[in-house]
Amino acid sequence: MNERVQRLRATLAEQGLPAILLTAPTSRRYLSGFTGSAGALLISAEAAFLLTDGRYTVRAAAEAPAFTLREVRAAVKPLPKLVAELAAELGLSRLGFEAAAMTVAEYQQFAKALAETVELVATENIVEELRVVKDAGEIELLRRAAAITDAALAAVLPVLAPDMTEREAAWRLEVALHDLGADGPSFPIIVAAGRNSARPHHEPGHDVLGEGQPIIIDMGARLNGYHADLTRTIVLGQPDDTFRAVYAATLAAQQTAIRALRPGLPWAEADAIARRVIEEAGYAHGIAHSLGHGVGLVIHEAPWLRITAPDAPPSPPLQAGMVTSVEPGIYLPEWGGVRIEDLALITDDGCEVLSQAPR
Repeated sequence: MNERVQRLRATLAEQGLPAILLTAPTSRRYLSGFTGSAGALLISAEAAFLLTDGRYTVRAAAEAPAFTLREVRAAVKPLPKLVAELAAELGLSRLGFEAAAMTVAEYQQFAKALAETVELVATENIVEELRVVKDAGEIELLRRAAAITDAALAAVLPVLAPDMTEREAAWRLEVALHDLGADGPSFPIIVAAGRNSARPHHEPGHDVLGEGQPIIIDMGARLNGYHADLTRTIVLGQPDDTFRAVYAATLAAQQTAIRALRPGLPWAEADAIARRVIEEAGYAHGIAHSLGHGVGLVIHEAPWLRITAPDAPPSPPLQAGMVTSVEPGIYLPEWGGVRIEDLALITDDGCEVLSQAPR
């Protein structure tokens, strides 16, 4: 954790900020190790405070020993007042905050408590940019989460039956994740059968899985805060010619993109590579989303493997240590859809696919 805080301090120095208030839960966890549901961090060049209430002080002391603990008391010393006291103690005249993690009402409360003596400076993605390249510990957790996901799918596939509902299949998959050691699913599991599979984020319902039609299963294990993400498209019984053609095009797009992933490849180009394969197969009208997204403490985070507008800034390049989903899909509303997704770790000279479930 100390190395992460030092990298944040270097970023603060580059931006001319003497300190920052971090209120996003992922920022708290990433920088301090604290897993409680409430609290904030205040980090300066010399100090690192963890601010939380009495429900979590014991946990905070155990999980974040490198941070100085200060207790928030809602009636006597709410968070804005405590931050104002610390700002005075540290002699701060400027204080950064995470713009995306603070509501207007919260901003007004902090501005009032600081009484215009401290300038609040909005920052964007200041911790997210630190998190985009994973360290060895994070990669190991992602490997384990992917392995649990693979095993859970393998455990449930043999018991799927045509008369089973989407909802029942999703529940069996969630139970398998827990049984295999996951803390829970990374997100609500998607099981989408028949025409429902043309909806990328379908919510499982009472439709049965049926025979001879596409069934999209999108799932992932959450382990110690880190997420896996896996999609497979299957058929119970015999697939029709449309399934074979759409599946072949989707798999070709995915595998072509995976072979191209390497440090230096712009995020947008990864999407374009897969998109061209689908377009050349005649399914341009079936593309409904981008190629992929980063996975870590958040199920959807940078890098973003998606096309950009012509007038947008150049797409950033992939870097070794990034972990991204690779999930092209083709969706035909009158028939159904196919999506195939794996997690890929960008390595020094290419990528390593973390998901091992059969396609």
